[in-house]
Amino acid sequence: MGGMLTIAELRDRVDAGTIDTVVVGFTDHYGRLLGKRFDAGFFVDDAQQAGAHACDYLLTVDMEMEPVPGYRYANWELGYGDFHLEPDFSTLRVASWLDRTALVLCNLADDGTHQPVAVAPRSILISQLERAEAAGYNAKAASELEYFLYEESYREAAAGGYHDMSPVGWYIEDYHLLQGSREEFYNADVRRHLAASGIPVENSKGEWGRGQHEMNIRYADILAMADRHTVMKQAMKEIADAKGVSITFMAKPHTTEAGSSCHIHVSLWEGDQAAFPGDIDLGPVTGSNAFRWFLGGLMAHIPEVMPFLAPTINSYKRFQEGSWAPTRIAWSHDNRTAGIRVVGRGNGFRIECRIPGADCNSYLAYAALLAAGLDGLTNQIDPPPAFEGNIYEAQELPQVPRTLRDAIDLFAGSDFVRDAFGADVQDHYTHFFRTELAAYDAAVTDWERQRYFEQI
Repeated sequence: MGGMLTIAELRDRVDAGTIDTVVVGFTDHYGRLLGKRFDAGFFVDDAQQAGAHACDYLLTVDMEMEPVPGYRYANWELGYGDFHLEPDFSTLRVASWLDRTALVLCNLADDGTHQPVAVAPRSILISQLERAEAAGYNAKAASELEYFLYEESYREAAAGGYHDMSPVGWYIEDYHLLQGSREEFYNADVRRHLAASGIPVENSKGEWGRGQHEMNIRYADILAMADRHTVMKQAMKEIADAKGVSITFMAKPHTTEAGSSCHIHVSLWEGDQAAFPGDIDLGPVTGSNAFRWFLGGLMAHIPEVMPFLAPTINSYKRFQEGSWAPTRIAWSHDNRTAGIRVVGRGNGFRIECRIPGADCNSYLAYAALLAAGLDGLTNQIDPPPAFEGNIYEAQELPQVPRTLRDAIDLFAGSDFVRDAFGADVQDHYTHFFRTELAAYDAAVTDWERQRYFEQI
């Protein structure tokens, strides 16, 4: 694939002087790419075999990079030691949007035992993938990632408190090619750089909000897709920064605009054969037992894994009636009011989960869906009947959790989460999400000042 590199190809480019920097990265809980920049010569001579090290506090910090007490994994009492960054060379690629740079993603390992760090996001997905493989399946996935594009640079946006920003498009542009053309100075470059960096693009399109767009890349094995998702977000932010504009993957950046989703398409495969097609009657569709029970697992467990799909305070502002974001737990055939939309045929027969926002960590979101579906397979959980009609109006259906607080309580109390991910992961992420909630509860917001300063 164009843009992907072997170690030998990297060495050749280093010798030729066309690559002089290697970015070595991993994601934290927020999905941010962290790591180091290596001199490319040193990397091919040393670090590509020895790996690298970073402080283990990076899996215990808040958004401002402050160490948070209360984690068992790493804390002041343990001295905040190192973990080991082990490059996964299947991810080695040209970072086309950066000058003379390659990029590789890493797994995190304990520096003493060399065992995977269980609470690291990529480790969590790999663990679920191993469960799928033990059951005879591999999983494929794709992300549809939405974002808003603004005329202001990130520095200008921050200086203005992120108020009164100017979207590049000034009216709703859903599929609107004229409005979309105004954004091609950015979106076209993104498509070109992604394609040149080993991330094959399908298309981009205008979305429902002003200045809102969607970037679609080709499906892949689920781990490779999570990696592509991570690199894509990093590239898109850095391309925006270089152009003096800004984008956001906030789930709901504006009260009066549509939110930004990350619709996730997922299917199981047995080797080269799709496992979901079949002749079992499930109302509007037919499928295999694998499809039936995987769907049943999703329907049963999505409320318990919501923090992995909707990880921030802001995530839950997106779930509004008539907003294109799902508000109730239901599945349907080709119905965009459903949280679970079943689409496609033949090898393209798949499940689309429309619940995650663009703010999700792809490793955690994919792991959540895979874990829920696999539990359905293991326990042969039947899904409820498909829903037909406007799900926004179906008061009898259960709602998705409407706040992060509600979602954390379900996650923390779930026997399924503990069994699927392990107690260490459940406890670690419960603490992480509660820390985020506590920070919000302590903050005085613009809304409060505008509402109470004079009138109360």
